[in-house]
Amino acid sequence: MVGHMRRTKIICTLGPATEGSETLRGLLNAGADIFRLNMSHARHEWVREIVPRIRQIAAEIPRPVAILLDTQGPAIRTGELKSNLELKPGDILEFTVRGAKSEEKYSVDVNYEGLVDDISVGDVVLVDNGVMRLLVLGKKRNRIRSKVLTPGMLGSRRHINLPGVRVNLPPLTQKDLEDIALGVALKVDFVALSFARKKSDLQELRRVLKKAKSNARIVAKIEDQSAVRQIDEMIDEADVVMIARGDLGIECPMEELPIIQRKIVKRCLRVGKPVIVATHMLESMIENPVPTRAEITDVANAVFEQADAIMLSGETSTGRYPVECVKVFDRVARRIERSGGAGYADNPILEDARQKTCAAAVVLANSLPRANLVVFTHHGTMARYVSNLRPENAPIFAFTSNEEVFRQIVISWGTHPVMLRFDDDPNVTIESAIKYLSDKKLTDPGDNLIVLSDMVGGRDKVDCVQLRQAK
Repeated sequence: MVGHMRRTKIICTLGPATEGSETLRGLLNAGADIFRLNMSHARHEWVREIVPRIRQIAAEIPRPVAILLDTQGPAIRTGELKSNLELKPGDILEFTVRGAKSEEKYSVDVNYEGLVDDISVGDVVLVDNGVMRLLVLGKKRNRIRSKVLTPGMLGSRRHINLPGVRVNLPPLTQKDLEDIALGVALKVDFVALSFARKKSDLQELRRVLKKAKSNARIVAKIEDQSAVRQIDEMIDEADVVMIARGDLGIECPMEELPIIQRKIVKRCLRVGKPVIVATHMLESMIENPVPTRAEITDVANAVFEQADAIMLSGETSTGRYPVECVKVFDRVARRIERSGGAGYADNPILEDARQKTCAAAVVLANSLPRANLVVFTHHGTMARYVSNLRPENAPIFAFTSNEEVFRQIVISWGTHPVMLRFDDDPNVTIESAIKYLSDKKLTDPGDNLIVLSDMVGGRDKVDCVQLRQAK
């Protein structure tokens, strides 16, 4: 087997710092696997420009690269202010909805009209990513009276979190639907649902994508208490799960966050769903060329837990050192992967014969020296099954003739997608794949190749595990 190939995938959020062709090329050469488009900030014209640019550069390198469109979701935000409000503990701030007028010295409108109905006296309101805390003292018609608990400067369009409060926002706003329609037209590979609170939210997004005849895979962003309370249902319904630690760390007690992360990663690996650890991983590198030691340890923990992917947000969208951030991810991931994993995939739930066939192939790969797993997949399912089992040493080479599948399986841990035209004769296809691996120097002569494919048996195709040697 040739060298160590990084197994943990890297997601980069694009923005002003990384939209240029040379920077995109630098990110890909440094190891980026997936580009995230944050629709909370991205304009449609920008998206229409950046998507073909990404794909052109990826084709030139060449490398499989996926695109993730991240919806803004039903975010609650403050309205526009003529000037920022400098608030001190004890000050009274009134939140208004539906254009209500306030007689208080400090007031701000909120974009969610149902806020007065959902909130209760005694609830705590967190503003601007939790920087400011306010206590609800009372509510009347279209106004909510609150007391400032922690000081801060309140500006326009600041995000509001309501820990523990059940809100009745729709899962998809009109803006989200328009953004998703754009993503479908551009054939993005993943669509992330922000603030997904329950299984039916994901089902609604699935209906929208199905109606649009899109094969994009759904990413459930876990970022509030409602989703955590129903985490098993959320994981079962999603195609991919993202632990969005920014809002999740505000919505839940901070000391619970590492436990929640570990629980979600464990459950995802057990049932076989790709999982992403996201937000604040190298936050200091937005301004500084090197990370903190604590950040390195955080990244290392996510890699040790064997999450499928780790994600950069502001570090690559607006930060000063985007390419360096990817290099740090790559360097840390490669080193931690060599030290072994947490073993969360040791007791997987295997529900059908195909999953058990994949498990047999992985057991064989784990028992042989210089092993490589060679998987032929039409829809990506078998490649994902193998990845979910977290082979100990063998890389997974996933051959497919489907371009969408080629891009989508890039998110799967340890999986290296390859485009290959499938012949009617499976043996011809297998020989072509073996030659490809040899020509690209991805295998050495004599390496063990554990081949997973469907072979023709009479009129049927049957799943088959073969042991071959590299040439």
